Amino acid sequence: MDHHPKLIVMLTHHDRTVADAPEIFETCQNTKAEFWGFKEDGLSFPKMKKLFSDMKNCGKKTGLEVVAYTEKECLDGAKVALECGCDMLMGTLFFDSVNEFCLNHKLKYFPFIGEVTERPSVLNGLPQDMIEEGKRYIKKGASGIDLLGYRYTGDAFSLNKLVTQSMDAPVCIAGSVNSWQRLDEIKEIRPWTFTIGGAFFENRFGTVFAEQVDRVCDYIRS
Repeated sequence: MDHHPKLIVMLTHHDRTVADAPEIFETCQNTKAEFWGFKEDGLSFPKMKKLFSDMKNCGKKTGLEVVAYTEKECLDGAKVALECGCDMLMGTLFFDSVNEFCLNHKLKYFPFIGEVTERPSVLNGLPQDMIEEGKRYIKKGASGIDLLGYRYTGDAFSLNKLVTQSMDAPVCIAGSVNSWQRLDEIKEIRPWTFTIGGAFFENRFGTVFAEQVDRVCDYIRS
């Protein structure tokens, strides 16, 4: 069984989908990354649906990450994820209505934990409170959690490690994985998945988008 963390490539920068996301994905169809996604903000719905369809046609697993803080916005995001044929809904503050929608439609749900605010997101809160929160969501039927660990205002590495080790469910460490040092930390912590978006657009792992994706995939398995 493969226990290496898996990269989710997010075609986003500053928590918004980039305008040329479809064109970028076209150059990356044959990269080693299995998981792809983007945010609910930045593309029209028809373009979102088409891009997710293109990803699925290339054999990719897909996720829509929703940065929203009201129940209506979060539920709207879940409906978009379903209509786009996504494999999973990432993000949103947890609401029972969103969870029930995902359960009823067999959409995997990975909600945020902790006190999440602003955009780009910032994470506050006590680690133990986040763990207890995450366990409640899993008990209610969520598939896993979306942990904005490197957006944390405290000790990010300690938080990521503690939460990942404490949760009996998949953990995605999302946001601001933007250096080789943080990739080393990901390798040590061993979450289920981690996202990289902005760092690719800032050329933190090379100069060509597709080459950066493969470089990270190779590095995380080394």
